[in-house]
Amino acid sequence: MNILLIGGGGREHALAWKLAQSPLLDTLYAAPGNPGIAAEGARCVALDTGDHDAVLAFVAEHDIGLTVIGPEQPLVDGLADTLRAKGRKVFGPSASAARLEGSKGFTKDLCSKYDIPTAAYGRFRAAAEAKDFLERLTPPYVIKADGLAAGKGVVIAETRADADAAIDDMLGGRFGEAGAELVIEEFLAGEEASFFALCDGKTVLPLAGAQDHKRVGDGDTGPNTGGMGAYSPAPILDEAMQARVLAEIVEPTARAMAAEGSPFIGVLYAGLMIGADGPKLIEYNARFGDPECQVLMMRMKSDLLPALLATAEGQLDHFALQWSDNHAMTVVMAAEGYPGTPKKGGTIAGLNAAEADGAKIFHAGTTLGDDGALTASGGRVLNITAMAPTLRAAADTAYAAIDRIEWQDGFWRRDIGKAAL
Repeated sequence: MNILLIGGGGREHALAWKLAQSPLLDTLYAAPGNPGIAAEGARCVALDTGDHDAVLAFVAEHDIGLTVIGPEQPLVDGLADTLRAKGRKVFGPSASAARLEGSKGFTKDLCSKYDIPTAAYGRFRAAAEAKDFLERLTPPYVIKADGLAAGKGVVIAETRADADAAIDDMLGGRFGEAGAELVIEEFLAGEEASFFALCDGKTVLPLAGAQDHKRVGDGDTGPNTGGMGAYSPAPILDEAMQARVLAEIVEPTARAMAAEGSPFIGVLYAGLMIGADGPKLIEYNARFGDPECQVLMMRMKSDLLPALLATAEGQLDHFALQWSDNHAMTVVMAAEGYPGTPKKGGTIAGLNAAEADGAKIFHAGTTLGDDGALTASGGRVLNITAMAPTLRAAADTAYAAIDRIEWQDGFWRRDIGKAAL
């Protein structure tokens, strides 16, 4: 089977790495892909994924059996709808179902309607009304851009002055249309975790849990990012807690989306806060997490391709997956300036030496220059990933690999997994 993988980040490299192991795979195409994805044997193609007619033509010309959409923007833009309308198999939700990620306000309203546990909230388009709502809350304050903001549209303000500034910033155009409306939530105390499940519109198949590190600096300091590292399994998500998450949050959401006429087909990623009274939903993503996908793919023992195909075909009711008991960790190497304006163009070397002792490096923001040199081309650039019988051993392998990488402009957190360790 020929597969088209949409995307070119660390998440897509992890998916490409896993898909390349499937005996069912004939040719893997990636649009646009990256040097790491190409190294897995994929054919990287210059395809404008915003041009749906061009994607349809490519799928037809190359006999694509399944299109796997990695990032959130093509999902929100309705690429899955376009492909399904022409009878093409696709892994990823419709635009109406992708609203679970594309609109935080939509998700909060859905939770309210169907009694899915989440934080108290308000939705606002006017700064004055938003600031009035703050009077009902105690700090810290959680202010979120309603739409897609590349993981950077959340501000946790410790003071009222900072909260007012965040409101003015978002509604003032910092995130464009994504910030034309914002959501203000009560602050939830507890431990964050990420839970993933495949959903074919009817059946929910749990994957595994992970824990992400959103803040840019050690000790969870600094602004939010798209994620600076992750590990799996997450101790907080033991079997009993996973059962609660499924029964109280994920399965009710799948039923709610079907009842609303937008059945969810793809991977449902629940960002959770687990406190004294149990799990509550922070937000949903409509795709694999990044960098959580990297550790999930490391731990998945089963062939990924049949799982994605069964999801697309509505056949998850008799499907099962096997997972390694080992621990996986990924550490993000980011470019100087991230999550602001990253410094691009720096040369990266030493990756072969870094992988010599068992680490796997997933490319997130790299390109090859005309001279064949690997250079940084994004904010999050490399995902240094390792798996071992213990989390400590996985961490030691990952950080030892980082020490062998030669990249002057890179930085990383040195405390990924610290709470579990």
